[in-house]
Amino acid sequence: MRLRRRTAVAALATMALLAAPTATAHALAGPAPAAATSAATVELPRPTGPYPVGTEVLHLTDHDRTDPWVPEAGDRELMVSLYYPARSGRPSATAPYMSTEEARLMLAARELDGIVPADVVSSTSTHAHTGARAARGHFPLVLLSPGFGTPRATLTSLAEDLASRGYVVASVDHAYESTGTAFPGGRILTCAACDEAEAAPDEAAAREVLRTVSTGRAADLSFVLDRLTGPRPAWQHSRMIDRHRVAAAGHSIGGSAAASTMLADPRVDAGINMDGTFFEPLPATGLDGRPFLMLGTEAGHHPGSDDKSWDEVWQGLDGWKRWLTVKDSGHFTFTDTPALGEQLGLPTDPTAPLSGDRSTRITRDYVSAFLDQHLRGRHQPLLDGPTAGNPEVVFNRP
Repeated sequence: MRLRRRTAVAALATMALLAAPTATAHALAGPAPAAATSAATVELPRPTGPYPVGTEVLHLTDHDRTDPWVPEAGDRELMVSLYYPARSGRPSATAPYMSTEEARLMLAARELDGIVPADVVSSTSTHAHTGARAARGHFPLVLLSPGFGTPRATLTSLAEDLASRGYVVASVDHAYESTGTAFPGGRILTCAACDEAEAAPDEAAAREVLRTVSTGRAADLSFVLDRLTGPRPAWQHSRMIDRHRVAAAGHSIGGSAAASTMLADPRVDAGINMDGTFFEPLPATGLDGRPFLMLGTEAGHHPGSDDKSWDEVWQGLDGWKRWLTVKDSGHFTFTDTPALGEQLGLPTDPTAPLSGDRSTRITRDYVSAFLDQHLRGRHQPLLDGPTAGNPEVVFNRP
């Protein structure tokens, strides 16, 4: 799906969708660089924690809910990638990044299908091993939701790194909310919800669609939590999860969904929004004192920016909170995109020149610091204020 309309409705949808073609406009301005079509291998940044990383994919079906976007499809379906701390030993195969068809659809949506071969993206080297033995112990759980129209694979680097640091991560693809997600039976489900948002007759209707995405994802994440920690868990390693230490985090509308999940589910102890508009307002009770991190771009989410939802939510947060913005960043800074784009030889967007290395390090370090402080009770000086080692990170105190 490509965003072509230039109406207020399209502008609203763009805040939550792929930020494309805006995010890739500079890459498309000139001829495609040779590196973008001839790269032999692309690799995710290596995890930084002490644990090897294991991974497993679950297909979950919520028989109590009908899919909101394609009701005739029946019950709500999810694809979940679990990343977990593993034991050392003979390494097994690493997991695929995504299928070639998923990569093709994602590239087409970003108007990169004529520049980057799908098989180059799909064969990106990861660091999580299938069939790895789970580490001994109990570990906090992080529920991770991607941006609207964006596959869960684009948060793989963050998920792998958190698992290497001692977290179990459940990264979720929500049916009919990505450019293309592979489901059992050879099915590739595309973004019916994106089409509905674009077809909205006015801004209010578009916002209502996106609010439905946010609250629907909250129900999805709560269901995943049920299936991972309930009496009949769907995952063979569920006993390693500490169900009393749970966070929800997400990019773009996945960040809005993290807040929505906290509103709906008291089992979620902390939340993170990475550069997403909030589509559900906070009640007068806020989040009942639970901590929340807002981590975004300086251009789009500084205090008083055009997106007023951050100002409004900030005022309503009643527990520990931080509002951090990153200089020279773009909407996809908090995903795998910058690191992979550099390896593919794509030109840097001059409006977001932060390098792939700094994008990865800042995202990993601040997300893990927040989780360490609030799920493990380990004070993190990194969150107390600006540091010389991270001059790009601005602490906003509106």
